[in-house]
Amino acid sequence: MATVSMTVNGKAVSGEIEGRTLLVQFLRETLGLTGTHVGCDTSQCGACVVHVDGEAVKACSALAASCEGAAVTTIEGMANADGSLGTIQKAFQDNHGLQCGFCTPGMVMSAADLLKNNPNPSETEIREYLEGNLCRCTGYHNIVKSIQAAAAAGA
Repeated sequence: MATVSMTVNGKAVSGEIEGRTLLVQFLRETLGLTGTHVGCDTSQCGACVVHVDGEAVKACSALAASCEGAAVTTIEGMANADGSLGTIQKAFQDNHGLQCGFCTPGMVMSAADLLKNNPNPSETEIREYLEGNLCRCTGYHNIVKSIQAAAAAGA
């Protein structure tokens, strides 16, 4: 067992882990942040995307120990300070960018990463960026619309 410490959603946290503990396990099981979903355990679906030091990372393929001292943002950290939906989350809600909602946390986190690096992406750029995120319910059309709306809102 080892202790890992990091900042998650702006708060200093630490916990006892085994060396093989994945970041997604640490977030969900140790910290109780269950918004980050486990969809495939093989880094294929993107449901577990979080930001580590400002970069999108699939938390099912990152060891928690490798995040020692890092700043991690999860879907819970995307809300406004008052708990209301953040710009990207609200755009997904307003534009019906979700159905069952299972992939939505990873989609929102990926969208935030895309918009950070490309504030006004084309539809093609959005679709290409989301290639690592799978949605089994939608045809991606409303997800793309949601990201375009978030970009227009200045997310």
